[in-house]
Amino acid sequence: MSEQLEHSLLADIEQAASPDALEAVRVKALGKKGLVTQEMKQLGAMTPEQRKEAGPALNQLKTRIMDAIALKKAALEAAALDQRLAQERQDMTLPVSPRRQGRIHPITQVLDELSEVFADLGFAVAEGPHIEDDFHNFTALNIPEHHPARQMHDTFYLRPDAIGERKVLRTHTSPVQIRTMLNEKPPLRIIAPGRTFRSDSDATHTPMFHQVEGWWWTATPIWAI
Repeated sequence: MSEQLEHSLLADIEQAASPDALEAVRVKALGKKGLVTQEMKQLGAMTPEQRKEAGPALNQLKTRIMDAIALKKAALEAAALDQRLAQERQDMTLPVSPRRQGRIHPITQVLDELSEVFADLGFAVAEGPHIEDDFHNFTALNIPEHHPARQMHDTFYLRPDAIGERKVLRTHTSPVQIRTMLNEKPPLRIIAPGRTFRSDSDATHTPMFHQVEGWWWTATPIWAI
């Protein structure tokens, strides 16, 4: 009986031409009222000797049917995919779908506008590194050794380098003035926009913020804002 049942079900599986047809075969074989299920329900009425022989055979039958259904399902899905790919075509003449354009960040926009205003007044834009040494960030700006700005609660210090010097994240853009004076000669008119860093973090402060400072160096004393 089990051999005839297996041949019949395997033939039905092979002949299934669609996922729905295959599902119908699965229900016919393994559903609550399926043929294999009904055979397994009869095990309870058998003697222990009969059950010992019939039980493994039915379990193996169920496994073979399930494997055959899985293979057929994969084959049907692959065939459906091949058919869909053969029918699909991409129309290259269609216009490209519109994409949302990005916008300039408000801070960047403000810095650009300020740079343009001062450029019209003859000021050039000068820049410097975010990581500064003690000389450019403090000493050359007449910030004494005991000044609170040098303390770790105000300034971000980096680990000591090979020579033991601890550089800092610049606390203002004023080191740009020092670098400009060391490398160029007056008359000079510059602005120094850029990021600065201080160890502040509360409702009104952020560890990173922006500054823009203007500086006019003539042969006479310096004017700065």
